[in-house]
Amino acid sequence: MYLHLGQDTVITTESIVAMFDIDACTVSKKTRDFLASAEKNGEVVNVSYELPKSFVVCEKQGKTVVYITQLSTKTLLLRIGKTNF
Repeated sequence: MYLHLGQDTVITTESIVAMFDIDACTVSKKTRDFLASAEKNGEVVNVSYELPKSFVVCEKQGKTVVYITQLSTKTLLLRIGKTNF
């Protein structure tokens, strides 16, 4: 199954490792360090020019990719048919 993250970005749901709400998660220093490290390593893809609401961590061919999107985690879960959250 595929998930549209915004703009022209579509990923496979099998590649998703985790989805995080930016407001809830960036309070933690470990999360901020993870995102800073991913940015430094060129692993971050911003799929929106709007205020980001969530980020999705994916594993693609053994490489980590972090997608930052304007869509909420609730919207993303609804798009893949997950209604129990």
